[in-house]
Amino acid sequence: MSVKIDRKIVEYQVVSKTNEPEAAPEPAPKKSESGTIAEVIELQPLLQRPENLEGATYKIKTPLSEHALYVTINDISVKGKRRPFEIFINSKNMENFAWIVALTRVLSAVFRHGGDASFLVEELRSVVDPRGGYFKPGGKYMPSLVAEIGECIETHMIRIGLIREAELSESLKAKRKTAKDSGIVGASQCPKCSQFSVARLDGCDTCLECGYSKCG
Repeated sequence: MSVKIDRKIVEYQVVSKTNEPEAAPEPAPKKSESGTIAEVIELQPLLQRPENLEGATYKIKTPLSEHALYVTINDISVKGKRRPFEIFINSKNMENFAWIVALTRVLSAVFRHGGDASFLVEELRSVVDPRGGYFKPGGKYMPSLVAEIGECIETHMIRIGLIREAELSESLKAKRKTAKDSGIVGASQCPKCSQFSVARLDGCDTCLECGYSKCG
């Protein structure tokens, strides 16, 4: 129903029709330096760095450079178990300086969140350099320098007991023995582990390194 107002309005008052309390205002989302507004969700709190950490340094020598890379991984003790906390990579070769610094910062950030970081090994080892990889002393093929850094992290994680070294299946052991007894040498590259270890066994291409086979 409409109401006719025939006098000048000099004041007003807002009256609520319900007795419900007003909802608390939602917190404003954080704004980044770039101006993009995004909600920040922290999955796990960051581990705090002690004054002193135990660690190990590994030397990586590749035919890509006359200067070696030195990978230092420092560990922190969590519930009586060691786990990686930070990683540093140094070399006299400054060619790859920018991306190596970026890589170490990202890896260290993942380590400090305290979750399971073993997935980094597989991610790094699967990186393939489009310019081609190289063979390590002993004949093992490395598809990229990043892949060797991943293998270095795997070696360290096995050393401190964070992950277990992969055990060969009986099937793969038998295939390696057959190849050795028959004098078969792998010639083509495996699409799974990138090793040049694929040999023809029983009419099927089989990787003698990881056991991959097109025949299943």
